Amino acid sequence: MPLPFKHLTSTKQLSREDTDSILEVCEKMEKVRSKGGSNLLEGKILANLFYEPSTRTNLSFATAMHRLEGKVITAVGMQFSSMYKGETIEDTMNVVGQYADIIAMRHPEKGSADIAASACPVPFINAGDGPNQHPTQGLLDILTIKKERGKLDGIHLTAVGDLKFGRTIHSVSFLLGLYDNVKFTLVSPKELPMPEKVTSFFKEKGIEYNETENLEDGLNADVIYMTRVQEERFENKDDFERLKLKYILKPEHVKDRDITVMHPLPRIGEIDTRVDELPNAAYFREVNNGVTLRMALLAMLLDKA
Repeated sequence: MPLPFKHLTSTKQLSREDTDSILEVCEKMEKVRSKGGSNLLEGKILANLFYEPSTRTNLSFATAMHRLEGKVITAVGMQFSSMYKGETIEDTMNVVGQYADIIAMRHPEKGSADIAASACPVPFINAGDGPNQHPTQGLLDILTIKKERGKLDGIHLTAVGDLKFGRTIHSVSFLLGLYDNVKFTLVSPKELPMPEKVTSFFKEKGIEYNETENLEDGLNADVIYMTRVQEERFENKDDFERLKLKYILKPEHVKDRDITVMHPLPRIGEIDTRVDELPNAAYFREVNNGVTLRMALLAMLLDKA
């Protein structure tokens, strides 16, 4: 089940049909994982290029490739790459594309994924380009919502925290917006609102959304998606210190509600650790779904699904 494109740089390039196809392959990959893996990608090589810090995404891609008997080569840290010497993204792609069959890259600059894909001779996956997009996180979040709530149509999602720089919530918003009768509540300080690129998409699609600064206004949703305030995106550190823990989700907020708690992680205090014990805390299950999703994408982009 191949995808109708060679590279994945943004969730905006996905249709509902594409997304449903990916979720269908995820079901197959869950069965593969339950058996310990398969040799589906034996002989294939993934290059993981991570020029910005990552734990989950980097290891998740590597785990996914290993589960399918592929191999992984890595480059971690801008200071250890030829980009540090001034090499362009395009040249890096042309070089690494001679070594690997598929490339996943995280880069701190917005738009870097599109530049990379334009020059990449092999399939390319955006693993996060600055504050812009994180399509594989968005897809694994959609997978998580479907598994936790049993549906995607009719979902009410509350997004909380740093909605301005939070590339994960941008990605999941575009994807969930492909489904019918969805609704969003956007909870953020006035300094960190959801950007116009997302709210204009909501308006274009006729999607209902409400913006508020009060966490309590968003607790009657199906899903509450917490995000950290990202220190690395702030020029003024005083602003970060003032805003970093404006919202803290506590057990009393959710323990008696039918609401699924999600977070792309890492957290820096915006979810009280006591919430971890509640059955509606889904963020560690969310991490597990990331391996399944990336197995599906690797197989589909390499025409092996």
